[in-house]
Amino acid sequence: MKKLLICVLSLLMAVSVAACSSEKEETFEASAAGFGGDVTVKVTFKGEDITKVEVTGDKETAGVGTNAIEQLPAKIEEADSADVDVVSGATVTSDAIKSAVRKAIKMKNGEDLTTVSFTAGTYTATVQGYRGELTAEVTFDESSIVSINFTNVGDTFGIAYGMETTPVEALSAKIVETQSLGVDLITGATVSSNAVISAVADAAAQAGADVDALKAVAVEKPAAEDVTYDVDVVVVGGGAAGLTAGISALEEGAKVLIVEKQGITGGSTSRSGGKILAAGTELMTEYNMDNNPDLLYDYLLEVGQDFINEDLLKPFVYGSADNLDYLTEHGVIFEDVEAVHSNLPIWWVHNTVGLSGMTDGHGGRITVPLTKSFAELGGEIIYNTAANELLTDESGKVVGVKGTKADGSTVTVNAKAVILATGGYAQNREMMARIPGDEGYYSSVPAGNVGDGLVMAEAVGAQIWDSPSAAPVFIDFTCGAGGGEQGGLMVSYKGERVVNEYSYQFNTALAFEKTGVPCGWYIATATDPNPAIQYGMTLENSIQASSLEELAELTGMDKDTFVATAERYNELCDKGVDEDFGKRADHLWKIEGEKYFAFRMMPVISFTLGGLVLDTEAHVLDANNNPIEGLYAAGEVAFTGLIGDNYPSCGMAIGAGTFYGRIAGTTAVAEAK
Repeated sequence: MKKLLICVLSLLMAVSVAACSSEKEETFEASAAGFGGDVTVKVTFKGEDITKVEVTGDKETAGVGTNAIEQLPAKIEEADSADVDVVSGATVTSDAIKSAVRKAIKMKNGEDLTTVSFTAGTYTATVQGYRGELTAEVTFDESSIVSINFTNVGDTFGIAYGMETTPVEALSAKIVETQSLGVDLITGATVSSNAVISAVADAAAQAGADVDALKAVAVEKPAAEDVTYDVDVVVVGGGAAGLTAGISALEEGAKVLIVEKQGITGGSTSRSGGKILAAGTELMTEYNMDNNPDLLYDYLLEVGQDFINEDLLKPFVYGSADNLDYLTEHGVIFEDVEAVHSNLPIWWVHNTVGLSGMTDGHGGRITVPLTKSFAELGGEIIYNTAANELLTDESGKVVGVKGTKADGSTVTVNAKAVILATGGYAQNREMMARIPGDEGYYSSVPAGNVGDGLVMAEAVGAQIWDSPSAAPVFIDFTCGAGGGEQGGLMVSYKGERVVNEYSYQFNTALAFEKTGVPCGWYIATATDPNPAIQYGMTLENSIQASSLEELAELTGMDKDTFVATAERYNELCDKGVDEDFGKRADHLWKIEGEKYFAFRMMPVISFTLGGLVLDTEAHVLDANNNPIEGLYAAGEVAFTGLIGDNYPSCGMAIGAGTFYGRIAGTTAVAEAK
């Protein structure tokens, strides 16, 4: 009996082993959006076990996303699960891999990838946006997203929120409408768009939902279809200049269409400090400032020198107060006035309401009210459309514009007048290459600022002036040295002093740009009282040395040149008089101490100079200085004659852009009748 029992058990074990060994291997493939593109996984199963994970993602960043591609498969195989830690520094790619593996597991189990359920209730999630945190309250019932309410938005007004088209408003509505997290990001606000989606995803996860399934829900898109518009005036570009051009044309009774490349209006202005340059204003009188426009005119002439066209500058300066009033009438609120620079106590820079003194991220206080005013007056905007060709008739008159939408369809606009307000070319590396002193620059302007307005206009014979400068700011990215009013010793890549360091930041940057090498050094010791510099000296990765000679070696400066420069500078500090560049005595701090620091300043471009050549009625001129019929321009695409090679003051670009935008709108309508 005992022998029989042993035989039976042996037989059962053999059958069991045979069954296990006969389990088939199955492989399922799935994808998810990574940092640079789709990440695809192939997951092989034997029974319920994950035996092999293969990952491909050729658009992920080398040395970052590729680390996740190389390291995560083994972790997932070992854990037999997608619930593993992300690879440090490669969170987006890691999450994409884990998401794709979860999809593969669902496919293996025969589950519907789009079926989602929730634990009903309201959940709160806080995420990081581009400039600050966003907090969302998301309400679910058992089967759907009921509502999304953002209770706090610390991100950029006019980019993250503030309009029907900005992510907080537009994506919240779209997610509820489609019940999907697979909605398209808004061009021009991609970081903020991702933040909105992440907040809802976080809340959904708290509600027990399958976030990957929510992302996989297909969002129906309208079929691509070519379209034609017939209008009186078409404005290409929806920044401050384009919006004011459109508004003024509407006020003259025209039918107006704005063609905007991004998914939101605002252009570079929305990323600016929201400042307007003006003189002779009521706000200046209220603050007891010297309110004589002659002073502003003389200052701008002095800075712009021979590059200035006085026929263009005079109308702007002496009409700048009226321009400010016009913007106020259309919803822009100004709260105070500041100086161009502490070393230039001339108070012409008008700040929009809230956060006075901001140098970026506040321009939505101008573009949002202008966008609303344009819509209220009956204007129409088509988004995500890149204009690429000006249409002309047999006589050469400009009679419209053609463009391409993001879906590939063609937009044709027939118009009696075309106004170019396409911004600059800071994101066009090829155009920028003519200025070697800005090589390797960083720019935060919209990705669409590639000079397409210049290209289109040149194709119909427009005259273009290439400014020798792109108005950079030279700044250190660790502590901000060079980007404010610190005023300590600054030297070129060779170690030479080239400028009065306590002057307007664009003036100091121009001096470094003219060296032809995109590098400058801010030199500091414990004697420098600036908080930003003091902070920089606490950072472990800051370049520091025990002697001037060692500092020269660490930075690549010429040793003899740099040491001689520092010794001469200390001599001037002892005298209390800057005989070389005229810097104020209260900003002469000796370079001495136990440690010497160098902060590398690199070029940052927030706008470009030069461009199309205009007359006083905002006509675009040809090579013979004759107006091109039907074509007008304003803003950064046409700064020729208004700004030279040195940006004179915050608020000049938006001030001049909106002033000539208004003129372009009224002139275009008058001549189109």
